[in-house]
Amino acid sequence: MASGVPVGHTSAPQPTPEKHVPVVPPEMPVIEIASPGGGEQLRPATRPVPIPAEGEVLIRVIAAGVNRPDIMQRQGFYAPPAGASDIPGLEVAGEIVAVGAKVSGLAIRDRVTALLAGGGYAGYAVAAAELCLPIPNGFSMLEAAALPETVFTVWTNLFERGGCKAGDTVLVHGGTSGIGTIAIQLATALGARVFATAGGHDKARACERFGAVRGIDYRAEDFVDVIQRETAGNGADVILDMVSGSYVARNMAAAAMFGRIVSIAALGGVRAQIDMSVIMHKRLTLTGSTLRSRPLAQKVAIAEAVRHSVWPLLSAGRVRPVIHATFPLAAAAAAHELMETSTHIGKIMLSVS
Repeated sequence: MASGVPVGHTSAPQPTPEKHVPVVPPEMPVIEIASPGGGEQLRPATRPVPIPAEGEVLIRVIAAGVNRPDIMQRQGFYAPPAGASDIPGLEVAGEIVAVGAKVSGLAIRDRVTALLAGGGYAGYAVAAAELCLPIPNGFSMLEAAALPETVFTVWTNLFERGGCKAGDTVLVHGGTSGIGTIAIQLATALGARVFATAGGHDKARACERFGAVRGIDYRAEDFVDVIQRETAGNGADVILDMVSGSYVARNMAAAAMFGRIVSIAALGGVRAQIDMSVIMHKRLTLTGSTLRSRPLAQKVAIAEAVRHSVWPLLSAGRVRPVIHATFPLAAAAAAHELMETSTHIGKIMLSVS
């Protein structure tokens, strides 16, 4: 992608009387990371509006999601992939205002939500056209912006890597996070029996409101004991884990025969000590993935699967993002500070324009 040139003359289609080309300013507000560190390193700034390259569109951002990877990037632990914007933000919703060469199926004024490799904390963002999805029926822009990073992550890990299917018993760690709230709803909607861990009695009950048959307060209960008791000793078929560290061995103890344990983060540490005999005895699969650094073709495949399997559930109202709080773009530091308290339930969002 190129930047630094006004977007008034791109390779976008010629305007028609029905669909005029929006006026795009030469500059936009952004949130920059001044240097690795705390929330105070997120600072409002102004940058040139980027120009969409071949296969890309330019989106006037109306709302953007805040995610744990944004915090890791701010702290200096999660650098953007080569060629991606250094501005944080992995998911947005808004209106297409310019279209790059060789883009089909999208047009100026289309309202979309999109997965980004970076650049979401800004007034405008470029996105791969193939990673743009329509706003689900009945969704606000704010709700739509809460979907891409979360839904793509849940789908590829819980369902593609974890093989979750109807009738499975599923354990979701971090059940009140943005990822957790979607994972509970989506697995339940597709016929699984879901358990979820969360910190505190109220959060455990919130998991049950989202569809879990049992919320587990990890501060007062041992999730291994609860799972074994609630499943008559059979264990969980699929475990979605964002903790890692000491949870890895405990996940193995909680897993069923042929269980699949999928790691998507390491909030509890990147190292674990495990008993390999448990893996062999139970025929376990330990796997995991990240999303941001994947090649575009892999993300496009996930987008198509999500469009086919998840978007109808969203439009039917069977799955809905949970919005905990919304901050203006200039208050992104406050949004990060809230996320780091882990007191929220659901998504934290930024209202951009």
